Amino acid sequence: MDLATLVGLVGLIGIISASILMGASLSTFIDVPSLLIVFGGTGMAVLMRFRVGQAFGSFKVAAKSFTSKIDKPEAIIAKAVELATIVRREGLLALENQQVENPFFQKGLRLCVDGLEPDFVRKVLEQDMEQNIERHVIGQKIFKAVGDVAPAMGMIGTLIGLVQMLAKMDDPKAIGPAMAVALLTTLYGAMIAHMWALPIADKLAARTKEETVNKALIIETVGSIQEGRNPRVMEELLKSYLPTSRQSESVADGAAAGA
Repeated sequence: MDLATLVGLVGLIGIISASILMGASLSTFIDVPSLLIVFGGTGMAVLMRFRVGQAFGSFKVAAKSFTSKIDKPEAIIAKAVELATIVRREGLLALENQQVENPFFQKGLRLCVDGLEPDFVRKVLEQDMEQNIERHVIGQKIFKAVGDVAPAMGMIGTLIGLVQMLAKMDDPKAIGPAMAVALLTTLYGAMIAHMWALPIADKLAARTKEETVNKALIIETVGSIQEGRNPRVMEELLKSYLPTSRQSESVADGAAAGA
């Protein structure tokens, strides 16, 4: 799992749990009606906005984004220069013997070896990239929707609890449970939104940007190899995709970063 995500999630749970246990027992903050209103209501409201497949697929996208390793762009550039040098020396068929871990990179090289037209290869790879971006964008929208809906469901639960409380003012025993619903639903909604849904949406956006840059580098690499472009010229072209502060790094630095 992504280290920053893991540290942030565990840290948040630890801080909230410690705050609760310092003042009361954990059971005090567990209320079944509140859980049903916030968790159930949020889930149903989100399903109304998206298709079932998109909703469940968003969890797969999120899990993959946090567990899969993202290649450093410098490492991709280093590998690209290495492959271009081999092709200039031995020809395109030499790519069959080259080991590349990135599946998208593997696909591009396989299309090269198959001798397909450069325009067709670029179109196939760009379409693959666009579909990947679309899946990530849908995932972002779903988690942002959860972040929007959960606090609203918390507010709805609070209103329900207040109505119940006001309706039973003559029964002191009934005021406590009604007040619990009123307060805990707001707490649950805020926790779901700000401790889970919105951070995941932002993380997905960051991962999407990283993967898009990497795939753009790979598409440019495959096109350059098919055109027989000089490896050093190709290196400078690929470095233009990086922030200015990172463009001065050498191919050796990139290779070391990816090791």
